[in-house]
Amino acid sequence: MAGVTGSGAALPSMLATDVRGLEALRGKAAADPKAAVKQAARQFEALFMQELMKSMRATTMAGADGIAGAGTSAALGTEMLDQQYAQQLAGLPGGLHEAITRHLERQMGLTPGPIPVTGSANNTPAPLDGKPTRVPQKGAAGFVDQHSDAARAAEAKTGIPATFMISQAALETGWGRKEIRHADGSPSYNLFGIKAGANWKGPVAEITTTEYVNGQPQKVTARFRAYSSYAESFADYAKLMQESPRYAGIATRAGKGNLQGAGGAVAFAQGLQRAGYATDPAYADKLTRVINTTLRLQRSLTA
Repeated sequence: MAGVTGSGAALPSMLATDVRGLEALRGKAAADPKAAVKQAARQFEALFMQELMKSMRATTMAGADGIAGAGTSAALGTEMLDQQYAQQLAGLPGGLHEAITRHLERQMGLTPGPIPVTGSANNTPAPLDGKPTRVPQKGAAGFVDQHSDAARAAEAKTGIPATFMISQAALETGWGRKEIRHADGSPSYNLFGIKAGANWKGPVAEITTTEYVNGQPQKVTARFRAYSSYAESFADYAKLMQESPRYAGIATRAGKGNLQGAGGAVAFAQGLQRAGYATDPAYADKLTRVINTTLRLQRSLTA
């Protein structure tokens, strides 16, 4: 009963709800994740359309002397016909499967997430050259590779995936191109924009940055912590995530593995925003997109 989709690819007669079909889909996901996502999306669309047709029949034909009241055999035949129609219609251009595919690819990190053109409201200074920050063609992979060891050390302390922390550092610094610097131009090594509060006894870097006040961006002068190395920046970030009452819950959930599965990136980003890490109202969405980009870069580094 396999139908032909609008893209010319045949849908399997077994949908993902069938045990054999599910196992086949799992096998394909391991070999070709993108193809598996597209197939799963078409199957979801087919299941949705089948349920939609079933609901329409129940609404328009219940109690009538037609198919709905013709007995078990007729009902089974109608159900099989609806399934075939659904499989034939699923996959047509502009269908629901396209939106499902995009959503699944973002969640699985299969689609690169662009760095937003505006900087993080929490701490990122304006671009030094006045141009919007985008994923550098060559520097992004180097940034991921450069900070992987320090990020893994922080992961061992907090449970927060190293990829998430590298991504946050990438968002905050524009992939290393907009780092916080001292007045003389020397680096502060502050990758996460942690501000120097009253309890901070170490060196500081004072810069002009952007904060959102009542939803509107404003330029302000702020003091940020300065370190002697990037590894020290990651270590201080890990300490903040562990010891600060505002962020401790994020590290606790990570320690239980709740950030490791599907949707973990979204949960982490939203958790930071709810805790008030940044004043930018779109911070969680921006960070989620950067995490997806980092995942893609990491796969390219290990390929």
